[in-house]
Amino acid sequence: MSTAVKPVRPNSEPRPFTEACLRARAPLGLLAAPTDALFDPRTGRALGRSDWDLDPELAADLAAMEPPRPAAVLVPIVAHAELTVLLTQRTDTLAKHPGQIAFPGGRIDAEDADAEAAARREAAEEIGLGGDYIETLGFLDGYRTGTGFHVTPVVALVRPGFHLTLHAGEVADAFEVPLRFLMDQANHQRHEREWRGRRRTFWAMPYGERYIWGATAGMLRNLHDRLYAS
Repeated sequence: MSTAVKPVRPNSEPRPFTEACLRARAPLGLLAAPTDALFDPRTGRALGRSDWDLDPELAADLAAMEPPRPAAVLVPIVAHAELTVLLTQRTDTLAKHPGQIAFPGGRIDAEDADAEAAARREAAEEIGLGGDYIETLGFLDGYRTGTGFHVTPVVALVRPGFHLTLHAGEVADAFEVPLRFLMDQANHQRHEREWRGRRRTFWAMPYGERYIWGATAGMLRNLHDRLYAS
């Protein structure tokens, strides 16, 4: 597992959930490039973050799976006076992860230049977020999912004023959650449910009626560890 990076705080750091603070912390805590090699291509074993972070005894499951397919998501942090994170809720009709809360993203296609290009393309296709509003700040650790993907999370600052157009077949809703809430460890809960006949533990960050959990919550936890761990 990769270890959390604790960035050095500038002595005169601004309030922690503002654009100025995020810009100060990003180059200290975020990765400058994707971690494409954080899994063993021969076995599929996760070497970085994964769905099994809270269940290390189940990690052998990953080795028994086919090598993961590359994917990318955009972690869009909206530059309001106090920062928010833009999330989506998938439609109930999707074959995979119906109704779940997610970041805009998906598979990296052959036409995509890299993970960042894929994340930007998916954000445009899924929610109509134009590239002119997006400024990439860096990357989180690669994340291996139990559904067979190696996800590159692309952290971006999003300029307010955008107008979203949701892909009706994929996205039921898009909404924002205060970054302050998501980075508060008091809101990082450990939940359990049965998965393939066994109990699985995962991160969850319920926000009102929104149930943020699984890979999305795991990547947000990684964002916390890299930028906001004390």
